[in-house]
Amino acid sequence: MTNHRLSVRCLRTFVVGPALALVVALSATSADAQDPLPSWNDGPSKTAIVGFVNAVTDQSGLDYVPPAERIATFDNDGTLWKEAPVYTRVVFAFDRVKAMASDHPEWKNNPALKAVLDGDLKALAALGMKGLMDVLMTTHAGMTTVEFKTIASDWIATAKDERFNKRYTELIYQPMLEVLAYLQANEFKTYIVSGGGVDFMRPWTDKVYNIPPEQVIGSSIVTKFEMRNGAPVLVREPKIFFVDDKDGKAIGIQRIIGRRPIASFGNADADIPMLKWALAGEGMRLGMLVHHTDAEREYVYDRKSVVGKLDKGIDDAATGGWMLIDMKKDWKVIFPVH
Repeated sequence: MTNHRLSVRCLRTFVVGPALALVVALSATSADAQDPLPSWNDGPSKTAIVGFVNAVTDQSGLDYVPPAERIATFDNDGTLWKEAPVYTRVVFAFDRVKAMASDHPEWKNNPALKAVLDGDLKALAALGMKGLMDVLMTTHAGMTTVEFKTIASDWIATAKDERFNKRYTELIYQPMLEVLAYLQANEFKTYIVSGGGVDFMRPWTDKVYNIPPEQVIGSSIVTKFEMRNGAPVLVREPKIFFVDDKDGKAIGIQRIIGRRPIASFGNADADIPMLKWALAGEGMRLGMLVHHTDAEREYVYDRKSVVGKLDKGIDDAATGGWMLIDMKKDWKVIFPVH
């Protein structure tokens, strides 16, 4: 097979079966019921996705890919759920500092932790990555993996975004839920490949995205095996083990999956290595970046953003072989309608 990425075959229109029942469906007419992506407006992005899936699943076609090789990777923050104006995992860390502060009066002497307690984000930003790492290590380490899972699960079950007054797991993108369901219904194995903490995501991705914990790749800290009261535990240490961001995304895919994806979705320059890795393989490939262009329904940000910066992803799309998903133009709705 030739490496033609998005060929003419990928831009045809097809008729396909209904998406998985797990998708929070919009009210639809009987005609819409046959549309695997009902929250997408007709256009190049939707056509490319449907054309790609039909091409790689057509056993009589030149672009057929066996189910075992149908691997699709997705960034999480800004691709599957809201990331602006502050990453959800950072909000979690800030809330942990506040919850733990009464037991740690000495934190007032730590500039980063004091900045969080004072609500002074400018002071924290001035400390750079070191300040943020102080916050993350303080709130994410010093406990067992089971204890951390409970803490993360309890927080994600109740924490709400200030602007939308909804739980973060409700601020997932309906159109991307449909893409996940569509691929899963066509025997794709879908993976999350995120710069966020892997142990923060794994407790809830199965319920929210139908992606089990073993298919979540993310950043991680060092863990140590210990025996406590006769029982084995894994203790989280305040040391970085692996950063699953930028080049690390391609490395993480190879280490954990061992297969090159044939489809990859992101939203930022940090996702480009993952897309490049996917698109460099043989046969038909699909790479897409979500461009946040809708200030009314979500946010507008790209080149100068401190979260989800998208600069080279815009300039290099034509030569790189990936497509831009215009949130405002391509998506009928942003979040699920309950």
